[in-house]
Amino acid sequence: MPARVHPAGQGGHGAAALAWPRVVRGAALTATRWKNGGGLTREIAAYPVGAGLDTFVWRVSVAEVERSGPFSQFPGVDRALVLLAGAGMHLSQAHGATLALIEPLALARFDGAAAVDAQLVDGATRDFNLMVRRDRAQASVEFWQGSHANRRVFDADAALVFCASGALSVRLERGMPAPAPGMVSAAPSPFELSSMDTIVLNAAHGVSCEVTGGGVAIVVSVRYV
Repeated sequence: MPARVHPAGQGGHGAAALAWPRVVRGAALTATRWKNGGGLTREIAAYPVGAGLDTFVWRVSVAEVERSGPFSQFPGVDRALVLLAGAGMHLSQAHGATLALIEPLALARFDGAAAVDAQLVDGATRDFNLMVRRDRAQASVEFWQGSHANRRVFDADAALVFCASGALSVRLERGMPAPAPGMVSAAPSPFELSSMDTIVLNAAHGVSCEVTGGGVAIVVSVRYV
């Protein structure tokens, strides 16, 4: 079997693999209005960095949907939406089921190539938007309550921890040798997140992640294929 090839900076050893995550603050996100005027998008992160809508492998953003209408189509892309705020919307697929995105943190998955028409229930909504080019990567979406015990070791090429509500403390630790006898290993300082803040972690394999606090995290794990 041929060796699995990681995009630059996403796996293996060396300086790029050891880079620690960056924190993207929600207040610093730039809003871009849609060409049809029906809403706006704030990009959180994409790979490769700076990739456009035709060249990304994965992309994570937050969208404000201000009026009903058709979604843009993205052939070859798997999409996942999570309702963050508002009464939500119904997503009608031309050749498939209608997806209801009407409960807080409801998750809808669909093919980006599908013709989807969004019908708002009662005014504007805000949603978390994950797009993954399926011939290049696969991604999972999980919800972690900060009030519960949430600790795991990532088995992923990239990972994101998005604070969907409330406040969270996120402690990350890369696998390290055990301390010598008589020595105490200092615990890493946590990253403090408020609503709409995100930790973006490249080279996530083997990184231990613990989330605590009164909020809810959307955790995305990406594996390249």
